[in-house]
Amino acid sequence: MKQTTHPPDLPRPTPVPAEPAPTPPPRAEKRRRPASTQWAAWAFLAPVTVYLVLFYAYPLYRNLDLSLRNYTVRSFVQGDAPFTGLKNYRTVLDDPTFAPALLHTAVFTFVCLAFQYAIGLALAVFFNQYFRLAATLRALFLVPWLLPLIVSASTWSWMLNSDSGIVNAALHAVGVDPVNWLTSPSWALTSVIIANIWIGVPFNLVVLYSGLQSIPSGLYEAAALDGANAWQRFWRITFPLLRPVSAITLLLGLIYTLKVLDIIWIMTKGGPADASTTFATWSYQLGFGNMLPAFGPGAAVGNLLVVAALVFGLVYIRVQRRQEALS
Repeated sequence: MKQTTHPPDLPRPTPVPAEPAPTPPPRAEKRRRPASTQWAAWAFLAPVTVYLVLFYAYPLYRNLDLSLRNYTVRSFVQGDAPFTGLKNYRTVLDDPTFAPALLHTAVFTFVCLAFQYAIGLALAVFFNQYFRLAATLRALFLVPWLLPLIVSASTWSWMLNSDSGIVNAALHAVGVDPVNWLTSPSWALTSVIIANIWIGVPFNLVVLYSGLQSIPSGLYEAAALDGANAWQRFWRITFPLLRPVSAITLLLGLIYTLKVLDIIWIMTKGGPADASTTFATWSYQLGFGNMLPAFGPGAAVGNLLVVAALVFGLVYIRVQRRQEALS
């Protein structure tokens, strides 16, 4: 019988455990805010939205509608004014008052801005140095900003009065002939500029002083150790680091100065002979200063002021974005 030999038993390979199949990532559950939180957010947002719609959006819409229609007193009440398109804007541009009003608005705005910023910055740097009575003097400089505009304008009208004003009395005391500040076409615009500068300086002082407080004092100490004098410290440290605050100060001052009406109207009413007429006073005079109001042209002049403020605001945003990109 044939014997068969069996091969020796070979060690069996240990089985390799199979890798577990990757489990799918847990599905991200969308977190939903509780309904009470959403209602609370809308409740806080509602007053601001209502305020913006009632006091900004709706007046702008009404002003635009006024400038595109031929409104009279009757149609203003009844609301049946015919649509005229850009006729009111053409009327304003062809008016002989447009060119002088544009020039006066530009001069009034930029001269006031330049002096308000320069004086406010000088006072802010002065008060940034601690000394006795600094807080008291700083508070006194805020008085022009806190007074009602009608009080400030009336005070300046009395001071600049040709016959009984204190300014002419002081000029007479030093041998200078009196000046017709409010009744002379050569001096009327200068008079309202001086008054508006006096009113606007405290705002620049407050904002620029707060900006100076945020600059680290160690920078000035290091510069002093390096031998930098006071002017070099201001020009190399203070002015560059104060640039963002200066930009927003000038922008807010520009928007405010463009629409100044109270000071000019109380002091000169835009006269004499339109010597101090700006777009703000011209718009008011067209809409409310005549027996037969021209609502459409008055609204058109007001919209020109809105466009000018919007353009400067967009320029400010563009400059800020460019500076952020460079930094």
